[in-house]
Amino acid sequence: MKRITLPCCLFMAASIVCAQTQTEKKDSLQAHSLQEVEILSSRATETTPIAYTNIDAKELKRLNTGVDFPYLISMTPGAITTSDAGAGIGYTSLRVRGTDGTRINVTANGIPINDAESHTVFWVNLPDIASSVKDVQIQRGVGTSTNGAGSFGASINLRTSRLAIQPYAEFNGSFGSFGTHKTTVNAGTGLIKNHWAIDMRLSNIESDGYIDRAATKLKSYYLHAGYYNEQTSVNFITFTGDEETYHAWNYASKEEMQQYGRRYNSCGYMFTDENGKNHYYDKQTDNYMQQNYQLLFDHQFNNNWSMNIGLHYTKGEGYYQEYKTGRKLVEYALTPFDYDGETVKKSDLVRKKAMDNDFGGGIFSLNYKDGRINATIGGALNRYDGDHFGNVMWVKNYIGHLDANHEYYRNNGSKNDGNIYLKADYKLTDKLNAYADMQYRHISYKIDGCNDKWNDSENALQKLNVDEKFGFFNPKAGLSWQIDERNRLYASVGIAHKEPTRNNYTDGKLFERPKAERLTDYEFGYTFGGNIFHAGINLYYMDYKDQLVLTGELNEIGEALADNVPDSYRTGVELLAGLKLPCGLAWEANATLSRNRIKNFTEVLYDDNTYEEWRIEHGETPIAFSPDAILNNTFTYNRKGFDISLHSQYVGRQYMSNARQKEQQLDAYFVSNLYLAYTFRLNGIKSMTLGLNIYNLFNEEYENNGYAYSGYYTDGGEKIRYNGAGYAAQAGTNFMGHISINL
Repeated sequence: MKRITLPCCLFMAASIVCAQTQTEKKDSLQAHSLQEVEILSSRATETTPIAYTNIDAKELKRLNTGVDFPYLISMTPGAITTSDAGAGIGYTSLRVRGTDGTRINVTANGIPINDAESHTVFWVNLPDIASSVKDVQIQRGVGTSTNGAGSFGASINLRTSRLAIQPYAEFNGSFGSFGTHKTTVNAGTGLIKNHWAIDMRLSNIESDGYIDRAATKLKSYYLHAGYYNEQTSVNFITFTGDEETYHAWNYASKEEMQQYGRRYNSCGYMFTDENGKNHYYDKQTDNYMQQNYQLLFDHQFNNNWSMNIGLHYTKGEGYYQEYKTGRKLVEYALTPFDYDGETVKKSDLVRKKAMDNDFGGGIFSLNYKDGRINATIGGALNRYDGDHFGNVMWVKNYIGHLDANHEYYRNNGSKNDGNIYLKADYKLTDKLNAYADMQYRHISYKIDGCNDKWNDSENALQKLNVDEKFGFFNPKAGLSWQIDERNRLYASVGIAHKEPTRNNYTDGKLFERPKAERLTDYEFGYTFGGNIFHAGINLYYMDYKDQLVLTGELNEIGEALADNVPDSYRTGVELLAGLKLPCGLAWEANATLSRNRIKNFTEVLYDDNTYEEWRIEHGETPIAFSPDAILNNTFTYNRKGFDISLHSQYVGRQYMSNARQKEQQLDAYFVSNLYLAYTFRLNGIKSMTLGLNIYNLFNEEYENNGYAYSGYYTDGGEKIRYNGAGYAAQAGTNFMGHISINL
């Protein structure tokens, strides 16, 4: 990252100087309106019969003083955030309606952002992306047809910022608890010769984290260059994230928290000395760089027809290394050795697991609209190719030569993903609209090589030979009735399918293949929109076939494991209300009350000694990590430069496995965050904002993520069950001050 920072800074400075000398006269700027990045075919509108929430750049900017993107949208209905480091920076994730990140589709300007194999978005690889986002739409349920993997319960559509007409520069700085600090510089040339413009951003975020040794170092840049005329726009966008994060994904048991404190982190543990002091490996870090490139072409043929084309490429490479104790050497392609008169078959070692992947492709949409119909035909074709491999870097007391690049496993994953869709919104009457959306998606996915998991039955590393093809037809339809200017009713039904993730193949049961999932989603809603008061209600029933639900277990790098269940459902009601008074006082609230259940759950436990199965029929049980109640409340006061907000969230009890065990649950929690800011002007400065965020205002002691495990042993012929769990402790009251200067 250092090699690009200086050239980028110089480029920004030169661009601003250039803009000041080449920008057209003010009158011509006023007459010219830069076109948006218009790949919006996957977005819902006021007549689309689904549940969605829009968040604009102003609201994102108010909250974007340090924490990761999931925390900026956490007050939307049904959303829950998690943080490994405990303070909202680093490895963070988002769940919506109980669905995890592997089934939340994320696009930026219509380009898929989800990792093609894991189906999740690693937000740690997109540091400060919010500073370059114009607005975001969160769709709940099946939503509209979109590109990429993970569209199976929620979709998040990001639209990057429009280029500025006038030259500008902006500085944002934050500093707070746990050594957290963030620096962001934005600059733009403004319009050059009435057709060209360039914007750029540089960001640096660092934090020690609330959890011990959970330090995070994040760097990123964003570059947007565009050409515009009356009917055509061409935009080149690139953004890169570079992260180094110390592992904090082991979490801690309640017993460990009681013994060592809530901030205890076992990752990197090496040994305990004679004084009882624990020693840790200081290079137990995750290191990854992700470079994204987008080339977007928009053309308006006439008032009725328009076309959007997008090409994209993402390069990802990185690794993590960790200290492992008492590992069998044969599992790492190492032979036993003699040391101090004994043959060593197990030893401590340091291993490095790496990835090198490429993802690219194209998307398109052809759009038609007149006074009665708004229709789009679109699609995408994407290709992923990724290598996964591991090296042993060090072995304790090893005798002989150990190649620093000693490789013990390697496999390759490749995926072709194509889809085509046709959607239309047709005005049946002046008040009644019909919506239809049909998508066909085809996926071919291969994994070849050796996994890093040991197969005892073959006395060798697990062989991967995955060659799967899927063809999914995803239809959706609905009606929207605009009763009058303020009242609207809508209803829809949609079907979605989803292929398994890489982890479902590599980290699931050794001799079983996961199945594809199917979801039928029914939505019914009502909205009222007044000048002062607005409200809404949305009822949903999500019926799953072969849903891959989280078991509560984690693999050794903290990734959640899942298993197919034949029949399950999520049903609930989403309530929304808001009030905006002329005095500057506003109130927003929403609640999600739901029931998330597996109809007939069979749990399989294994004997510690004989590995014999014990199958337990639980009947209907709650789905893991799916609370029955989520409530959000926000009070805001904004007047004469003062901006005050109080955000509060209540999350009900969550089980971390599907067996409804009290020892494996996250207790309900209620957390409030206070935002204070004052904006004013100074000579030579457009505006300056000074602010303070107080997170977890009332010092709630809570955990928002974790894992669970169970087993049994036999005593006197009786089967005795045991349960265990780890918890992601979150920070108590902490602070973040910030300053923003606009030139």
